[in-house]
Amino acid sequence: MYIDKECKRGYNEYINCDVNNGENSMMDAALLIMEDGDTYSFHEEKKEMAWIMFEGKATVEYAGRSVDIDRPNPFEYSTYCLHLCAGDGCTITAHGHCEFYVQKTYNDNQFDAHLYTPEETDTWRRGADGECNGCIKRDVRTSFDYGNAPYSNMVLGEVVNLPGKWSSYPPHWHPQPEVYFYHFDKPQGFGAGWVDDEVCELHHNGLAVITKNTHSMVMAPGYPCCYAWGIRHLPGNPWKKTRIDDPIHEWLVDPKAKFWTGEENEG
Repeated sequence: MYIDKECKRGYNEYINCDVNNGENSMMDAALLIMEDGDTYSFHEEKKEMAWIMFEGKATVEYAGRSVDIDRPNPFEYSTYCLHLCAGDGCTITAHGHCEFYVQKTYNDNQFDAHLYTPEETDTWRRGADGECNGCIKRDVRTSFDYGNAPYSNMVLGEVVNLPGKWSSYPPHWHPQPEVYFYHFDKPQGFGAGWVDDEVCELHHNGLAVITKNTHSMVMAPGYPCCYAWGIRHLPGNPWKKTRIDDPIHEWLVDPKAKFWTGEENEG
């Protein structure tokens, strides 16, 4: 499923666990938009929650702490991500325009609140070594997953998808449901993606809910996109960087694979 939404100031909900099981994602997903002086508080009794700050400057109060966070843009600066267990809460005060991607799911586990800073965020420069002839160069940033938060029922991170490049590639899938939330550097930005066997045109503030099969995507030349990606662990089957490559396209990951580029015909 792919959802486009006209977002306004405030909390813009896309999917909810309590409505059709979050469109089978088992999660809530939303975009919080704030302006200078706005305050917003989160408190969930039964759901763990996490947010990623796409852009802005704000003060966040949680677990007796008050922290100032500042992210001019998601392309040149890594992210802040706050992760809270059920029963915990936080209050955000905006100091200018701010945007936060928000994700929630049911979880009875108790754990300490944690604000993942840019310095703590793991960044994998995928394709930097020329993999797939440079066509899948991107930054994959992980705030938390099973490796550093095994008590969580979710995974949350983001990907910086360069203009004209592919991501979630080579084609692969995993049994755990996943969501992608798209944040282009310009509101007219667009791309294309495979979402549950349908090819969709992707837009700024669009959400893809992926529950089956491969989910590759590509952004149009001139339009970089930073998209949040979240995965819901399945009971007894958490996502441990699970990746099942499409056997038809497995040759793409062969380090000895040769690609025709057209350069042979130049000159």
